[in-house]
Amino acid sequence: MATDAQVAGGHKATLNNPNASEEAKQNSRQVLDNEFNGGDVPKASDNDGEKNPGNVAGGLKATLKNPNVSDEAKQSAQERLDAM
Repeated sequence: MATDAQVAGGHKATLNNPNASEEAKQNSRQVLDNEFNGGDVPKASDNDGEKNPGNVAGGLKATLKNPNVSDEAKQSAQERLDAM
């Protein structure tokens, strides 16, 4: 099920989509104003902003193996992995 942040984000995208009809944009404006206080919603997070440590470690490991990443970024990724 979509979180409030995802729903609000979809409506914000509709407002910025040049291919969306004026009717769709008006509907999105109404939803954002009525249900989301103008689109001001907290970020989607199930655990108070904490990232999944397994996913973070996987991303850092991918950074180390990516040939398009700078040596500085690889060093930073390695330091963060070592600190985990």
